[in-house]
Amino acid sequence: MALVRRLLTIPISHYCEKARWALDRAGLDYEEERHLQGMNRIVSRRAGGRGTLPVLVADEGVFAESEEIVRYADAALDPDLRLIPSEADLREQVLELSRRLDGGLGPDGRRLMYARMLPLKRDLLDFNNQGVPPWEARVLAAAWPLATRCIERGLGIGPATLAEDDRRVRAAFDEMAELLADGRRHLCGDRFTAADLTFACLAAPVTVPPEYTVRLPQPDELPDEIASDIRAYREHPAGAYALALFREHRERRPAAVPG
Repeated sequence: MALVRRLLTIPISHYCEKARWALDRAGLDYEEERHLQGMNRIVSRRAGGRGTLPVLVADEGVFAESEEIVRYADAALDPDLRLIPSEADLREQVLELSRRLDGGLGPDGRRLMYARMLPLKRDLLDFNNQGVPPWEARVLAAAWPLATRCIERGLGIGPATLAEDDRRVRAAFDEMAELLADGRRHLCGDRFTAADLTFACLAAPVTVPPEYTVRLPQPDELPDEIASDIRAYREHPAGAYALALFREHRERRPAAVPG
């Protein structure tokens, strides 16, 4: 019997959304197993990963990074539909931009989101814990002060990081808007690629798209200061573009998750 694909995730993780989107777009069935921060290290290594999520376990092997999962999903598509083009120059451009976003906007936006939301324990846990094993949710709630310190230390959150990350995220948005300013349809030309998917997902901590797989807190559910920042990111040309990508390209297939 063929192995059922297992996608191990942290529900709200934007890197995990990148993996889900690629698999859904390719029409590949999988079961999603959701886990909380902290457990991700154990779950990942037990599955053959490197201590981070997402990890995809499939007949063909273990794929331990979001880019690896995108490549795996791409192999199921016709070449003209793939997120990573076969043309050498365009392929290099797409991968270079995707990796810069993975290494820059990804951690910057994540740190910015946690710095804003960690003080809002009840709100954060409501969204953070969707679909995870109940015992994990109970442990996180009970150990919240310790978990908060571990997250802050692990992500490098400090007194100056909020302003610094906001500046870097806005700079990334400005760069994406500049690419689109010449009238091209997408970041690397007229074709939707991994660079567009990556940007849309990694912008999600500050744009909170309604089409995201798990429900994210919308501006009217958040304190005024956070809501105002989200609206500003959404109104930025690059933020509006990221939201449009979710509306126009994010077609989901149902995936089984733990109750």
